[in-house]
Amino acid sequence: MEQHVPHSHRFWLYGLTALTLLFLIAPTFIVVPMSFSSSRSLIFPPPGWSLQWYENFFTRPQWQDATFVSLRVSFLTMLCATPIGVAAAYGLHVGRFRLNGTIYGALISPLMVPVILISIGLYFVYAQLGMVNTTLGLVLADTMIAVPFVLVTVSAGLKTYDMNQEMVARSLGAHRLWAFLTVTLPQIRYSVISGALLAFIVAFDEVIIAMLISGGEGATLTKRMFSSLRDEVDPTIAAISTLLLILTTVPPLILHYLANRKKTP
Repeated sequence: MEQHVPHSHRFWLYGLTALTLLFLIAPTFIVVPMSFSSSRSLIFPPPGWSLQWYENFFTRPQWQDATFVSLRVSFLTMLCATPIGVAAAYGLHVGRFRLNGTIYGALISPLMVPVILISIGLYFVYAQLGMVNTTLGLVLADTMIAVPFVLVTVSAGLKTYDMNQEMVARSLGAHRLWAFLTVTLPQIRYSVISGALLAFIVAFDEVIIAMLISGGEGATLTKRMFSSLRDEVDPTIAAISTLLLILTTVPPLILHYLANRKKTP
């Protein structure tokens, strides 16, 4: 008979979870209020309230240009990383390769290698190829970093999917690609969308690679933020951080809600 631990015996676990959550989200309790500060420097608590730093972000050309570069690079990275990650996850799932584990490890290795090492290596390669400060260079570098996120997410989705459904479609005459597009893909769509969203966010938030291989008019938003922290510290950085926080939390929460609502009978 299954034994359940009473809630009174789990207080220590609840307390530890609450402390962990507080530790993770505590910076937002400082950064978000500072983004509405009336002060011209980063002061907490703010002496007054103002939206001037959000206005500063949306009206200054340097921030607009950097945001456009980040959006463009992130969108192109998502377009490149998603099909690569989905194809790799599908191939490893249905394949019976002896080296499946090795191939999987190689594909997710960018998650294990320090990004600074990848950045330095890319810089010297790009310098030889003339790809430093180019959109193509940034997209390729970010795609390498983003593919593992798509691969892991889609692989998790495929583990809960019954491949017999696709086999039935193929036994009825559907081509393998058509069976995947019409039977498998719709049922793992939330995993694919989650992977694509992660790829976009990873590319948008990436800063170390951007510090080395982007610059000038091709500088990304995160690089511009770090440069601004060095040259002029004002709450515009906090305003941008708040917007990035919304960008990286709200869409995943909406997607999670939609996915769970679909599962609920």
